[in-house]
Amino acid sequence: MVRSSLDMDAAFRTALTGLAVYARSDAAPTLAAAEALDLFESQATSRHLDLAARRLGAAGRGYYSIGSAGHEGNAAVAAALRVDDPALLHYRSGAFFVQRCRRIPGLDPVRDVLLGVVAAAADPISGGRHKVFGSKAAAIIPQTSTIASQLPRAVGLAFALDRAARQGVRCPWPADAVVVCSFGDASANHSTATGAINAAVHAAAQGVPMPIVFVCEDNGLGISVPTPPDWIESAYGPRPGLTYLAADGCDLPEALGAAEDAVQLARTWRTPVFLHLRTVRLGGHAGSDVEAAYRGPAELAADLARDPLLGTARYLHSTGLAEAPALLERYDRIGAQVRATAEEVVREARLDSAAAVMAPLAPARPDAVCADAQRAHTEVTPPSGQHMGSATGAAAPLPPMTLAQAINHTLGEMLARDRDVLVFGEDVGRKGGVYGVTKGLRKRFGARRVFDTLLDEQAVLGTALGAGLAGFVPIPEIQYLAYVHNAADQIRGEAATLSFFSNGQYRNPMVVRIAGLAYQKGFGGHFHNDDSLAALRDIPGVVLAVPARADDAAAMLRTCVSAARVDGRVCLFVEPIALYHTRDLHPGDESWLAAPSSEHVPIGSARVYGDGADLTIVTFGNGVPMSLRTAERLATHGVRARVLDLRWLNPLPIEDLLRHAEATGRVLVADETRRGGGVSESVYAALLDGGYRGALARVTSADSFVPLGPAADTVLLGESEIESAALRMTTPTR
Repeated sequence: MVRSSLDMDAAFRTALTGLAVYARSDAAPTLAAAEALDLFESQATSRHLDLAARRLGAAGRGYYSIGSAGHEGNAAVAAALRVDDPALLHYRSGAFFVQRCRRIPGLDPVRDVLLGVVAAAADPISGGRHKVFGSKAAAIIPQTSTIASQLPRAVGLAFALDRAARQGVRCPWPADAVVVCSFGDASANHSTATGAINAAVHAAAQGVPMPIVFVCEDNGLGISVPTPPDWIESAYGPRPGLTYLAADGCDLPEALGAAEDAVQLARTWRTPVFLHLRTVRLGGHAGSDVEAAYRGPAELAADLARDPLLGTARYLHSTGLAEAPALLERYDRIGAQVRATAEEVVREARLDSAAAVMAPLAPARPDAVCADAQRAHTEVTPPSGQHMGSATGAAAPLPPMTLAQAINHTLGEMLARDRDVLVFGEDVGRKGGVYGVTKGLRKRFGARRVFDTLLDEQAVLGTALGAGLAGFVPIPEIQYLAYVHNAADQIRGEAATLSFFSNGQYRNPMVVRIAGLAYQKGFGGHFHNDDSLAALRDIPGVVLAVPARADDAAAMLRTCVSAARVDGRVCLFVEPIALYHTRDLHPGDESWLAAPSSEHVPIGSARVYGDGADLTIVTFGNGVPMSLRTAERLATHGVRARVLDLRWLNPLPIEDLLRHAEATGRVLVADETRRGGGVSESVYAALLDGGYRGALARVTSADSFVPLGPAADTVLLGESEIESAALRMTTPTR
């Protein structure tokens, strides 16, 4: 039984020296000697990297030891692909990584992997932030999040490859590339995986090119939980529209043949293929895992007998391509190289400051963003037979619009100006959105630019993640704020972390439009009147914008699109549903209408209404018109208030906030989100951290879900509460 990685190494050596008992095969080898030996070296390199990672961890000099031992057959998948086929890899795809990188001059997979293991700042993919399989030169996009989280992105990338070629968008990969995405058998049960594969099959059924190979590396275990032997085949084998191929991942020629077939099918027919590789797991799940606690000696011995590295050695011996002593010499030579490199990398410097760690989180070039946002329009060639509307020449003055109309207008401007912009989501195409915000855009710009998606938020965001990698600036829509939480990890774990864990080499620009917040009349309940932003504001590096009126919505949306394009930023654009079609500040005055602004609004800049010297009301979204009406009533009591619309909730407009707070010495935060975990807490912290020592109070919505009907008013912030709190702050006590 294998009790440790050293036992695994010893068992392989013993078996290798005993290969002489295996008879030679009379059949001609199916692989050329050079190819077979090359793959053996990649497999052996991956094995020694696993051994080194465990030794480094045991010595307290390494920090990651989830190994690939038993999965080395995935080197065959790398061999079947081109080096410019983008790959999103399972954390046990070490041999794939080695094989791919060995084919590219100048790359050193041994050093690169070990730099990641010891968290060295010189790690060429993450810069010491995490050990991931990734390489810009090798077209390997790192997996950055939880189980199966990379699958929606992979599907989005496969979707975007053909679209980029057809629309003339510059893409890092060739138009005939194939996307490969590997994952484990336990991961195949995750809703993220099943949803992504469903999205791929659904797209292919609609005639959308979907050149992707899903590689399930099935070792029969999810840490300690067994996967039934026939589960993956029964779950995915009979799926219509998904070509299913299976192979023994411990048999190199068989695995390579199946991988070559899978890649050829995906590349030729541009349809999804599922490659099921049966593997084993050797040495436990990770360094701290003791397999003997949940697996018997016979089971462990059976897996060891199927060691894919030993299987390749047996093939080489039986076909006369190599002798056992020569293979052992190769194995030892590779081991010596890996150990020597490990001794070198432990001396490398590590990240030593918060600034160094955070450097790739939120890249910001405000001048370049401003220039792009104000860039003159250029005509984009429309699809054949379709009119896109002119974006050149002198524009007529725009009439006042509602918030929804201004967003629609600006989306049209962006689509007309830049061919890299895509607008999509559930119902955004034919219907024009639940609230009509995208109405008419599909007719003007065509179904390749504005299109409907599945009702699956993970698939919607995955499409954006992949499209951003392929050179687009995607603008996906999530129908309601509450629905974002169905797919929050695609923002938190995938979108926000990609630049962080690739040291800025990969980025996924996007502007996620989200209809949200409360006060919607006639169609309520907690899913359609969700007032929770805490989960979004907590994500490092993400821009969170909340416009309150038409002119700001237009300018802020334009800024977000440019920040995505220029800096690769992930922008969340929350649109207050209750203000979509609002025309009046007071009944019949139409003063909440505004012409869409062509001005640039820098990220993190607030808007102030009035110059009252007695009180600053800090608010956002629905709170803006509520606070403005309140300020007018306060004036009848002799209280002069100014209203500060934050506009940007991440990053907060701290300079503007402090300036207007100090101007009055009294700050009332009118926060329509919840009291616990709402926006007001961060505003308080920003003021106090900035040295503000004046009066400070807040009014918020209750810590409750929003009920249906008039009962919603009992838990939502109201104008009477804002007014009462303002008067308490400004009325002298006796």
